[in-house]
Amino acid sequence: MNRRAALGLLGTAPLANAGPDDEGPPADAPRDLKPTGADIGSLFPDVERLVSRNQYPYSFLSGRFASIQEYRKAGREAVEDALGYRPAAVPFAAEVVDRRDLGEFVREKVVFSTTPDFRVPAYVHIPKGLKGRAPAIVDLHSHGGMFLFGKEKVIDFGRNHPVMTEYHKVNYGGRPTATALARRGYVVITIDAFMFGERRLMMDGDLKYGWERSRYSVEDARRLNAICASKEDALAKSLTLAGIAWQGIVLADDRRTVDYLVSRPEVDPDRIGCVGISFGGYRSLFLAAMDDRIAAGCVVGFMSTVKPMARRHIDTHSWVHFVPALHRRLDWPDIVAMRAPKPLLVLQCRRDGLFPLAGMEESVDKIAAIYARAGAPEGFSGRFYDVPHEFNVEMQEDAFRWLDERLKA
Repeated sequence: MNRRAALGLLGTAPLANAGPDDEGPPADAPRDLKPTGADIGSLFPDVERLVSRNQYPYSFLSGRFASIQEYRKAGREAVEDALGYRPAAVPFAAEVVDRRDLGEFVREKVVFSTTPDFRVPAYVHIPKGLKGRAPAIVDLHSHGGMFLFGKEKVIDFGRNHPVMTEYHKVNYGGRPTATALARRGYVVITIDAFMFGERRLMMDGDLKYGWERSRYSVEDARRLNAICASKEDALAKSLTLAGIAWQGIVLADDRRTVDYLVSRPEVDPDRIGCVGISFGGYRSLFLAAMDDRIAAGCVVGFMSTVKPMARRHIDTHSWVHFVPALHRRLDWPDIVAMRAPKPLLVLQCRRDGLFPLAGMEESVDKIAAIYARAGAPEGFSGRFYDVPHEFNVEMQEDAFRWLDERLKA
């Protein structure tokens, strides 16, 4: 059988300029190839055209909404719709599995239900000597390519796993924030986000290592962590089959963490803040925007407008940061500014390789413009530090003072 017969072309017109021995395809259509410097190479011009069309019609600056309340209501509905996860409330059924008196504070390990689908492990730090209900912080851990640990990223246990000692040094200036905040007088809660810490995945071939992380050598930890990292896309794709964005589960758990926090007798429900760096900043961005009980929201090392990111800041980010359909309506600054006029602090790292500097600067200007239009320009503060991607002690001290002024006054 000749090639035309194999292709089902018998009985059709002869191929143009085809001789009896002409079996090859015609030449590719010519293209003027130029370097793009983009994460997606030659496809960047096509994607850039698509990205540039987004006008963020749900932004408060669009003129679509007459009031900040109308903007907030529509914006929150747009976020909920894009995330695709609206679980029913369930009883916490909280269980304290460990409780230790550490001198300055008590640390509890608690497991509680966030949704009908998940029970989540958490650490709660309670300062000693409290006189009445205390201010509280939801401390949202970072990503940093470290899946093996989650909530432990912001806690100093005195004796930490060696990979966490290094992680604390690089990302938190050697001072994990939850412990520092507890010493400052805050009740602090931190949970494992989905796919991190005690909610990480383990492949069948690795069951021989066991589940207890304290038994892992540094080599074991790095190997198992690398396997988790290689499965980010598999998790994101799998959740797509359920119609859910990964961040939908993360936000639902974080909001439910606020529910649990305010149920505790030590906590003043009117004085709750949230803080986080990197993925923790992303979580703080959404939590502060979507939950009115957050009286003071601090976003560290995660803020940019998204259009400038399309060229070279895609590969630098986790799958959890990409929510299909969200940016047809809202940019990241539009989302976090839905909390206006409530206090918001955004700390940026000027030498942060995860974001384009122009996008970081533009995002601060946009948030400031929204707060001004909402009649609360004093409610927002944006600060830059000449450092790479980190939440160092100087930045922590600035953030903690800002939180003190709004939650301890």
